[in-house]
Formats: sequence, structure tokens, C-alpha cells
Amino acid sequence: MVRPKKRKRGRPALSDAERRRRGTLRRDRIRDTPPKAAREAPVAAPIARDYLAILRRYMADVASGAIPACQWVRLAVERQARDRTTDDPIWPYVWSEEHASAACRFIERLPHVEGKWGSELIRLEPAQVFLVACLFGWRRRDNPNRRRFTLVYWELGRKGAKSTLMAAIALFHVLEEHEPGATVVCGATTGSQARIVFGIAQKMVRRSSWLRGRGVTALANAIITTDGTIKPVNAKASTQDGLNPSCIVLDESHAQKFGLHDVLKSAQGARVNPLMLCPTTAGYDLLSVGYALRTTLTKILERVFEADHFLGVIYTLDEADDWRDPQVWQKANPMIGITPSIDWVSAYCQDAQQTPGLEAEFRVKVCSEWMQAARAWLSIARWDACGDSGLRLEDFAGGRCWIGADLAQVDDLAAVALLFERGQEIAAFVQFYLPRNVVEERARTVPAYLLWVRAGVLTLTDGDMIDYGRIEADIRAWCTRFNVQALRFDQYGSAGIVSSLAGSGFPAAILDKNRKTFTPPARELEARVKHGRFRHDGNPCLKWNASNAVVTRGIDDSILPKKEGPESPNKIDGIDAILQAMSAMLTPKEAAPDYRIYVVRT
Repeated sequence: MVRPKKRKRGRPALSDAERRRRGTLRRDRIRDTPPKAAREAPVAAPIARDYLAILRRYMADVASGAIPACQWVRLAVERQARDRTTDDPIWPYVWSEEHASAACRFIERLPHVEGKWGSELIRLEPAQVFLVACLFGWRRRDNPNRRRFTLVYWELGRKGAKSTLMAAIALFHVLEEHEPGATVVCGATTGSQARIVFGIAQKMVRRSSWLRGRGVTALANAIITTDGTIKPVNAKASTQDGLNPSCIVLDESHAQKFGLHDVLKSAQGARVNPLMLCPTTAGYDLLSVGYALRTTLTKILERVFEADHFLGVIYTLDEADDWRDPQVWQKANPMIGITPSIDWVSAYCQDAQQTPGLEAEFRVKVCSEWMQAARAWLSIARWDACGDSGLRLEDFAGGRCWIGADLAQVDDLAAVALLFERGQEIAAFVQFYLPRNVVEERARTVPAYLLWVRAGVLTLTDGDMIDYGRIEADIRAWCTRFNVQALRFDQYGSAGIVSSLAGSGFPAAILDKNRKTFTPPARELEARVKHGRFRHDGNPCLKWNASNAVVTRGIDDSILPKKEGPESPNKIDGIDAILQAMSAMLTPKEAAPDYRIYVVRT
């Protein structure tokens, strides 16, 4: 009779990664050789190419239209070109051709580990050179060892080799950026997703003897170097203590909620040269990390915000493009023909046209369109053209004025707009209000709030709720300075102010926001911005509001401006306030009744 083996009791064996963390790992116990199934990549280093020439050609081809590119790619290229021509000696960043080329050279020594390329070495395509060169070529003037960019958002269609490039950048970070105790965390909502980038980097190490010769070891759950690690982590582990990542790869950020993002980002606080990489395709969730970053990036590229630390490129279709047209697919897939293949995209597109339910998936995953994201209403380029930095409120003293207000619900942004006639133009001034005790919380999702406070375009009211008394006092002061024709308020939070102002004899009333009341002023504002007959003073918070406004259109040709989603932090209160005032401006003033017609002659 064979007795069953007794199960060993006691603590489970520690992994090599845990032993290393504790300092008890014996180097002679580490398995340094790759698994038998791993194929060795070519040992000889490739001939270094002229990456700077590739970068310049790519930018020139995008600018000239030789490469099909959407508006966001064109704006990203314009940003790089504009920064390269900056000659301000106190600007804190400098361009380093050496750093840009070094990163590209390193990546091209790494092997492909997936798909048809087998163990061929990576050969960067122009769009990838653009991203890598911009990321590592810009340095801090006071310390060239530090990058300018600490946050990267890279959006493109599926099968665009995002994960391969992120794995290569992760290896470059731990080996070449000289970050003490460098730690790369590959984060995702699930463990399997978190292991995609990590698994690619793991295979790269196992197929590269030159990496192993530099002391890099690929273990089951970690890649370790002489002074750094790469490891996966999922959202369930997001509450663990002790995280200190120098580089975060938040893969497929369109599916990421802010829980894991916030934990990992806050854990970078002690790092002097941090990096967060957020590659993704488009998605459906407008409350995801990916869409929030995308929204911020579009405003940086449109020059609504300034954020010198944020690098990003969005490959997608333009609004007028037909997703069924093969000529536009390259806009969302800059490496189409290499990955993905034309045949694969063509077959997928045919299926999408013939199979109910596949169209949305094709447009999201291949064309990189966010299907629930509404299109921006006002052209920001035309909005900027309406700006007049010389416009001053005091210059309109005594002039006819229409005032509109969109008041916050308890503790959010509020706005009051003043409109004036100036010849054939309408001039607008908007003052914003936010409770002092919540500005830090709001700045978490909209960092520019703090800048606008310093610029004086965002007034802080005392406490943690909107101070309606302060807003009413400002309105009363304006009523003494200008010839106010009407005061219009939205229906939320305005009953007290309207009652008080009307009781003092001011022409105050509530205007409900609906298609009937807002279509005329919305069409008026739309036409005036388009034709340059609207003027504003360049208020950056108002520009942000204008860039956030989208519209729903009815079958009766009505339009109703709104923000992109009920929970979106991107506000349009300033635009709503303008429309309130413009609605009153467009309404003919009722003439005083003529009682003479009732006189009975005898």
C-alpha cells in the first residue's frame, strides 16, 4: 500500500521577487537563462538610423498633407514645431537631439516578441519616432537628466503596437534614465490586462542576451535589474501600501476608473523624474481616465490650457470623415499596412456594414471614435479670433447692458455674463465664482482652476457653498454702473436673488433652459462667433467653457447647448450665462401701454 505524501505545513515559499525586496535573495539561486521555448533575438545591434531626419520628415509630411492626419495630430506637430522655435532664454525646457536619438536607438535593439515578426528587431515607424523623440528629447534646462514630460496620452486604433512600444519605454526607463530604485508598475483593471505590457517586456528580456548581460532578469512576476524592477499590478491591489513607482503604464486607459490611477499617481510623489504612460484605443466610457486625459489634451493642443508636462497624440477621424472610406483609415491607424493589415481592416469594415451591432465596435476600435462623445459646438479657432485683449469693462460705463446668470447648485461653478452692444458687435464679459473651500477638490480634475484664481477671472467666495449674497452684491453694483435692460437667471438656485432684485425694482426674471428658450440665442451666438461679430476679453475660463459646450439637435432644427455628460467636470456655465443674457437682448422690450385708447369721448 502506497501512503499519500503528507502536505508540507508552514508558510508558503517566498517568490524570488519578494526575497529580493527583503534582501535575502541569493544571486546563485536565480535562474538567469530563458525558458527553452524562448528564441534568442539577433545579437548584433542594428545600424542606427537618422531618427532626427525621420522626425523632421514626419512633421513636414503631416503639415503638408502628404500623410493623412486628423486635426489633433496636426496640432501636436504644430506644438512641437512651435516649441522648437521658442527662443525665450528663461523657458525651463531645452531640446536635446542626443537624448531623442538615444531612446530610439535603445528601442531598436529590442526584439519583436509577438505576431509575424518573430524575433526580428523593432524598427520604429515615423509616428513612433515622433512620440519617442518628443518624450525623451525635451529636457529641463536646470537639469538635463530630467525629462520635460511626465504624462503621456497616446490614442490610436487597435493593433497599433501600443503595448510593444510601452514595454520598450519601460525597459529604457529602468536601464537608461538613472532613476534611483526605478520601479515600473504596469497597471490595469484586471490582472490579465496588467500582464500584457509586462509579459511583452518579460519576453524581450528572455530573448535578448545583451539585456541579461546587463543584469536584467525576467522572473515569473517581476523583471529585476541591479537597481530597478518592472511588475504588474491590478485594480484589486490598488490599496496596497508601499508603492513607489517611478514609471506607470496605465494600459487601455479608456477602461480605467480613477481609483487605481489616483493611488498610483499619488505614490509617485517622492519621485523627481516620474512618468505616467496612458496608451489606449477609444472607448465608450466618458467618465474614464482615458476620456478625461483626452479632453484635457485636446484643450492643450487648442491652447485653451497650458501644461508643459503633458505630451499626447490622438489618432482618430475628423468629424466630416466617412468611416467606410479606406482613404481615412490611416488617420486613426498611423502604421496601417504594417499593423494592422489593410486586409484585416477591410474585412472588418465589410462585416461592420453588414452585421447589426458591429458598426459601433469598428468605429471605436479601428477608427478611434468615442461613440458616446458629442462633438464640440463652437469652433475654438473662431472663438480665439473673436478675442480682444484690449476690451475693458470700465469702457462701457453707462452703456446699455444685459445680464445673464447661471448659478451653481450649492457648491459648484457659477457664472454671471454682461453683454453690451458695440456697433454691429456684441461684447461679453463673464465673471466666475467658486467656493473657496472646494477649489482644491475641483482643481483635482481641472488643475487650471488654481491658475484662474490667480488671474482674477475666478472669484472665490467664503465657505464651502456658493455665496449668493456676494453674487447679488456684484450684480447690484453693476446695475449702478451700467444701463441694465434686463436680468435673466436659470431656474436653479436663483429664486432668492430674483425675488430680492425684482423687489428693488430691477428687471429680474427666471428663464427656464429648454429648446424653445435657448434655440434663438444659441443660433445668434453660433452665427456671431462664426462671422466674427462677437467679442470677448480672452477670459481663459470662458474659453474652457466654450470648448466644453456641445449641442443636441431636434428634428425641428432646434438646438440645446449642454455639457458632454451629467457627471462631467467640464463646465459650460459661462456659455449658459451668455445665452441667458442674449435671450433677453433678442426679446423686444414691451412698450408702455397707451391708456389713451380707452378714453371715452363724449
